[in-house]
Amino acid sequence: MISRELEAKILRLYHVEHWRVGTIANQLGIHHSTVERALERGGAERRPPKRPSMIEPYLPFILSTLETYPKLRASRLYEMVRDRGYRGGPDHFRHMVARHRPRKPAEAYLKLRTFPAEQAQVDWAHFGTTRIGRATRILSAFVMILSFSRQLFVRFFLDQRLANFLRGHVAAFGWFGGCVRVILYDNLKSAVLERRHDAIRFHPELLALAAHYRFEPRPVAPARGSDKGRVERAIQYLRHSFFAARPWRDIDDLNAQVERWCAELASTRPWPDDRSQTVRQAFEQERSSLIALPAEPYLTEECVKVSAGKQPYIRFDGNDYTVPHARVRRTLVVRADLERVRILDGLEVVATPDRSFDTGVCIEDPRHIAALVQDKRKARKGRATDRLARAAPSSPKLLVQLAERGENLGAATTALVRLLDRYGAGELEVAITEALGQDVCHPHAVRHVLERRRRERDQPPPVPVELPDDPRVRDLVVRPHALDGYDKLRQTQNEEQAHDHDEENEGDG
Repeated sequence: MISRELEAKILRLYHVEHWRVGTIANQLGIHHSTVERALERGGAERRPPKRPSMIEPYLPFILSTLETYPKLRASRLYEMVRDRGYRGGPDHFRHMVARHRPRKPAEAYLKLRTFPAEQAQVDWAHFGTTRIGRATRILSAFVMILSFSRQLFVRFFLDQRLANFLRGHVAAFGWFGGCVRVILYDNLKSAVLERRHDAIRFHPELLALAAHYRFEPRPVAPARGSDKGRVERAIQYLRHSFFAARPWRDIDDLNAQVERWCAELASTRPWPDDRSQTVRQAFEQERSSLIALPAEPYLTEECVKVSAGKQPYIRFDGNDYTVPHARVRRTLVVRADLERVRILDGLEVVATPDRSFDTGVCIEDPRHIAALVQDKRKARKGRATDRLARAAPSSPKLLVQLAERGENLGAATTALVRLLDRYGAGELEVAITEALGQDVCHPHAVRHVLERRRRERDQPPPVPVELPDDPRVRDLVVRPHALDGYDKLRQTQNEEQAHDHDEENEGDG
């Protein structure tokens, strides 16, 4: 309220001095609405000066266009009017179009009432992102609210995939202790694959879940958010009452906190249908009417086909997991829940690693790696045996006799390969043959023969050559050829030189 003195001053400035409302408000330091109320009480009729507007010549065209196309955007209408000569700015034009656009009468809504255990409403809510290692995961909340009691269930997930959509249902039914008869959905891809008016194609996995728990999935009409207003309001309540400024370590901690919140604070809020009761009391009335749950919960594992290449790894959800090396170059199946990954080859489970929600991580089972290393060692031994057999054909006979005597074949093979590298294939074959002839079957005997032959030829001790660890080099066998041909060639060259020398002497004589 203002004083009578100030009100009289406002009336005098307006009627006598012909000041505008804004001028009076600025000069007296009061709000313009205060000036307007004082003028109304004083009986003044406000007739704001009407200024000609640039849009007036185009109003008939604008109104007729909006009558034909009531949803036409102001930006498109502005371009059409500019083509017809309008030179005003777009902001003022949008304001004028908003004033003249035909409006539908406000829609009235009936207050919806449901019976106990008759209906629930479900939706996803987006809560930003969270970091797990190097991965950035989408944080989403699965929200289900019972339409009668308003009892709320919330479970946070790291994406909105179908598997988590189903897991949210199973967890909610278990938490409520039963199921309702009808569940309302927005037109989510997890629920509705395709819709043409009343023709609806549900997701087959959702239909299987509904058959398991005996409820009817029902999508709301397009652009009818009011049909599921209870879950929409529940999501807003969740944002402001629970999630805002709440610290949490990981998603397990967040879910533990939200479950306590649903059971405590969210259950003690007043029941909208009778504010003398709480939501928990209304839920106790509804609990006995819920549909009983089946003996076994619905399986919600993710099932994905994967391929193991030449290395014993498969990729799932951005991470690599080891498999037994005997399963390489096969198509395997991954069945995963939120804690564990099961890798199957047909019906056989070949690996069960813990699941990681990081990205680019390699989860290795030490047993898989050890088995691969052991198999590679056996392969190297087999390659050494093959190399000996190609270089010295008598070596398999020597190894057979060593096996009959119970000797260590691995150590013998290693020793013979070392002698092969030092003395060559030809010398090794001669030494093995001599050792077998003397019935002395041991690598030491072969080495003594090689050393004796070296001393007889008055040759220096062989120098070992370090070769790279490449089977294309280490397993390469070069068999020496006989040098008799080179001796004959040298003898022929000497004879030719002697003959030429004799002819030169005869010419001099």
